[in-house]
Amino acid sequence: MALITSLIVSLLFGGRIINLIRKKQIGEEVRELGLKGEEAKKGTPTMGGLIILSAIIIPTLLFAQLDNIYVIILLVSTVWLGSIGFLDDYIKVYKKDKEGLAGRFKILGQVGIGIIVGLIMVFHSDIVIIEKVQLSKKLDTTEILSINNSTSEASPSSKTTIPFLKDNEFNYKKLTSWISDSAAEYWWLLFIAVVIFIVTAVSNGANLTDGLDGLATGNSAIIGATLAIFAYVSGNIMAADYLNIMYIPNVGEVVIFMSAFFGACVGFLWYNSFPAQVFMGDTGSLSLGGIIAVVAILIRKELLIPILCGVFLIENLSVVLQVGWFKYTKKKYGEGRRIFKMSPLHHHYQKLGYHESKIVTRFWIIGIMLAVLTIVTLKLR
Repeated sequence: MALITSLIVSLLFGGRIINLIRKKQIGEEVRELGLKGEEAKKGTPTMGGLIILSAIIIPTLLFAQLDNIYVIILLVSTVWLGSIGFLDDYIKVYKKDKEGLAGRFKILGQVGIGIIVGLIMVFHSDIVIIEKVQLSKKLDTTEILSINNSTSEASPSSKTTIPFLKDNEFNYKKLTSWISDSAAEYWWLLFIAVVIFIVTAVSNGANLTDGLDGLATGNSAIIGATLAIFAYVSGNIMAADYLNIMYIPNVGEVVIFMSAFFGACVGFLWYNSFPAQVFMGDTGSLSLGGIIAVVAILIRKELLIPILCGVFLIENLSVVLQVGWFKYTKKKYGEGRRIFKMSPLHHHYQKLGYHESKIVTRFWIIGIMLAVLTIVTLKLR
């Protein structure tokens, strides 16, 4: 129902929102990069991320258990990051400032939500895991429910999932225990730093990827569907037992949120596919990346992000490498040199003469392959 409702909201109301944006003359100011087709994009309605946010929040409010701590975290994260993106788009559109919100304020906002999520993950009493679940085949429904509702075996944990290893678990305490036994108890400080880094990196990665029609939207939909699968198996005691993974009580509600997330991305793609009728703007891209990061952290799959979000990662790295190499060569040789014709990476392929639709489709294919590999890690260890 969440999936269907999000599709209805994004498809039926998306067109009306686009018309409203067009009437308000909220059009994209495209920077001149010398790319083919960029002139045609000028004036295209932006801030379409409002469609995505609406299609995520409305079904979640209707169908999710609103006193569930995981749902609360995701709603707060969505509104928080959406507000940062909206402010950035507002400055670009209404203040006619192409730079938008200063980068330091964006980072500050991302760090803020990272700290909040990290602290709740460590200290909230409702966020627990049961590391190993061994069910007897003779258990009936009543006994399974009693395990599900029991907190005697559950406790706040410093463990997370690590891919490809037989034990499939990594303990953050190992990163501080080598200092001393007392230092092991402060693992949560390092964990919060990791959360901040992941939220910031993935959010900015999605923002950088949003440079071609449908590129960020399609890849976000693929990643969202994969995270929904992981949330389901982690929150289902039978599936967790079968796959020999940590069982996370009450995390099954995340599946509802991610179903709405997937539906919102697919519905928005109807209008955002080439040639785009609307752009999501930072309102959408910062939110999508941040939500993906927060969900991965909540379901203890944050170490799978380099695989699952490989497209975002390579887009991020292409910019870092390009800027770093340019500065290094300019300092050493007096002339800046480039690794790519243009960064982020999708612009490199545009410069090589590939059509926008071909680049986007191939990036989707890569995203699907990475998603399949990520799911396979449940058994490939």
